[in-house]
Amino acid sequence: MADTDWNLRQTFTFQGREVACDVMGQGEPLVLVHGTPWSSFNLRHLARRLADDFRVHLFDLLGYGQSDKSDNDVSLGVQNRLLAALIGFWGLESPFVVGHDFGGTTVLRAHLLDKVDFRKIALIDPVAISPWGSPLFRHVREHEAAFAGLPEYIHEAVVRAYVGSAAVSPLSEETLAGIVAPWTGAEGRAAFYRQMAQADSRYTDEVQDLYPSIERPVLILWGREDAWIPPEKGRLLNRMIPGSTLVELPGTGHLVIEEQPDALVREIKTFFLS
Repeated sequence: MADTDWNLRQTFTFQGREVACDVMGQGEPLVLVHGTPWSSFNLRHLARRLADDFRVHLFDLLGYGQSDKSDNDVSLGVQNRLLAALIGFWGLESPFVVGHDFGGTTVLRAHLLDKVDFRKIALIDPVAISPWGSPLFRHVREHEAAFAGLPEYIHEAVVRAYVGSAAVSPLSEETLAGIVAPWTGAEGRAAFYRQMAQADSRYTDEVQDLYPSIERPVLILWGREDAWIPPEKGRLLNRMIPGSTLVELPGTGHLVIEEQPDALVREIKTFFLS
């Protein structure tokens, strides 16, 4: 399947909203959760490689990718409940789980607040410790309507510049196009700024004091050159979660899932299969 043909083949209805999802591969169940402003498209490398050993379940968060982008709640406060509902929909018991960025936060919230059990947890550059949020997030929160009304060509330039800053190496045009595509058009443009406007550190404040209570094995993977969330946050998270393992990947940034997917897959497989 070419990257340009990436398409989730199933839907799940959550609180009246359509969520795009898919399942691939055979083996023990594994759930992948993307972050922001990404989508399941950015998990394609991991999904395809992990499907050699696991039955991989993935989806687009509410407000992202191919899922519902209506003017509604797309905050971290709803995404953990969606994840819990999807695991029930798929009939999974204690699956392996991988979460990147906000996806890592969603995994932690589902585990700690919704009591969703995971066999092992892998977190990739998660937004796990307050404070967080870029100056752009704060600016959009104050001027969401103005940003949502930007001409399409200016909006696309904003998205491209923003996502490009997450990687150390320049992203390919095919990758950039795949990231930008869900955020185009009037609906996608509004959705892009909506998820920024609804970002709030209170959703990590609610759970970070609970990290020492995590009893499941946890692997923390971090791009050593992450300019969005510095590696120091990963080291702190490693100290907060008892028995967790931290692996820093040199020469890569926050978008390690695009920059070094093979290295991630090796670390994840070693951790899950040991």
